[in-house]
Amino acid sequence: MNTLKTMTLEPKTIENADGVSSKILENTEKKLGFIPNMYLGMANNPALLDSYVAGYNSFRANSGFTPQEQEVVLLSVAFENGCEYCMAAHSFVGDHMTNVPAEVTNAIRDNAEIPDDKLKALSLFTKIVTSTRGLPLQTDIDSFLSAGYTEKHILGVITAVGIKTMSNYFNHIFNTVVDDVFKDRVWKKA
Repeated sequence: MNTLKTMTLEPKTIENADGVSSKILENTEKKLGFIPNMYLGMANNPALLDSYVAGYNSFRANSGFTPQEQEVVLLSVAFENGCEYCMAAHSFVGDHMTNVPAEVTNAIRDNAEIPDDKLKALSLFTKIVTSTRGLPLQTDIDSFLSAGYTEKHILGVITAVGIKTMSNYFNHIFNTVVDDVFKDRVWKKA
């Protein structure tokens, strides 16, 4: 991650954030028991925080992917974008909330072969969509569909790329510190 401090904005709190951001921070703390550092930084601009949280929640509820598949998609975007914060956070979520097998999470983190063929196809397609900025080849789409996914799943991948791009780019520019709760899954871009 960039070692230069490029932003001078301080993370917000429930008490000093504007109304929209404050409410999101409050709801997050009630739901998770803490507020991720990324949210505290994003709270400086309610449009960013609100857009990210709404998109993230909609992806989780409406993407058509299982919780494990969702985590594979989110981790794959974060890997491709080199986001150390999101790799740590989503590795933790995979381990403790969405029950992604450790060998799958670790394979994504290490850019190694995923032992499950369907999840491997999902990760690969997600990385291709991310790296090509939404211009996969027809052969990439065909491979994804032949792995058992549908055209609607392609749209779910696009959703995840959009929301993770917001968070990944924010974390790059803001130099977000990895929360203590995610420290066991710290990841460094090679």
